[in-house]
Amino acid sequence: MFCLKHLLAFLRSLATPRTRIMLENIALRQQLCVLSRQRKRPRLRRVDRVFWVWLARIWSGWRASLFIVKPEAVVRWHRQGWKLYWRWKCRPKSGRPPVDREIRDLVRCLARENPLWGAPPIHSELLKLGFVVAETTEGKYMPKRDKPRSATWGAFLRNHGLVACDFFTVPTLTFGVLYVLIVMRHRDRQLQHVSVTKNPTAAWTAQQVRQAFPFDEAPKYLLHDNDAVYSADFSLAVKNMGITEVRTAKSSPWQNPFAERLVGSIRRECVDHFVPLGERHLQKVLEGYQRYYNEIRCHLGLGKESPEPRDVEPPELGAEIIGIPYIGGLRHRYTRRSVDYGAKMYHRA
Repeated sequence: MFCLKHLLAFLRSLATPRTRIMLENIALRQQLCVLSRQRKRPRLRRVDRVFWVWLARIWSGWRASLFIVKPEAVVRWHRQGWKLYWRWKCRPKSGRPPVDREIRDLVRCLARENPLWGAPPIHSELLKLGFVVAETTEGKYMPKRDKPRSATWGAFLRNHGLVACDFFTVPTLTFGVLYVLIVMRHRDRQLQHVSVTKNPTAAWTAQQVRQAFPFDEAPKYLLHDNDAVYSADFSLAVKNMGITEVRTAKSSPWQNPFAERLVGSIRRECVDHFVPLGERHLQKVLEGYQRYYNEIRCHLGLGKESPEPRDVEPPELGAEIIGIPYIGGLRHRYTRRSVDYGAKMYHRA
């Protein structure tokens, strides 16, 4: 800075009337050098801008000799240079002290070994270990990790042991009406029990629940609607089994979605394709559908698996694929030919 100030003072002393012509020639020659560059529109370099800012400080007549740009551009360059100078002059001399590598490694180690910890617990441990560091500073060195996922719907169903039941009606050949009770487990979509009657009562319904869950296999919760058959007698029988009733709101079948969907599947895949002769006929057909539903039918909600998982049959078991009829040929199970296994499945169908 000391040499620059003296150099500027020396050059300013040269800017006398005797040297005005010399400075004008320098300015004009500099512009000729810019115009001589092989470009359609000459561009001023940083050196050119510095030259004109310096010339404007030592020579008051520089405006009359400037032709390639406007004088306002030179004034703007001077202001920009002044801002850069003071920005450099006022730069911070020092910042926060760097964090020791030992602390950074310790923060990463604590975060890795305790995935459920956030910044406050790790900062508390650092304070107990004698490390003085701000919590925000410590948080910067924690490794980024994905947000833990919430519990899935399947995990919720497995933990709560929820079971649903529902009624639907089927007309008979003699224009009678049969009532069908289904009981299904939410956990694995298994059709636990199906039964048919002409006159459903609270005692009959409670007995069907007992048959669906014998030998201390009763679930925690039983979900059903507000049908009149679920009376006080039914509630007492269910309570004695250790089951808690969960009733849906009135006129809200969507609150029992799995059972309603199962009813729709039974109608579309089974009872809509025939007219039952009576109670025993319908019971036998629905028991066949129950075996098909639990052992053969694949469910999207179970990852295209059946409630009772089926084994994958590789091509090594046989090249020929055969179909085994279920429900009188309405549905089929396809498997690779194996004499013993195929005969067994055909017998079950």
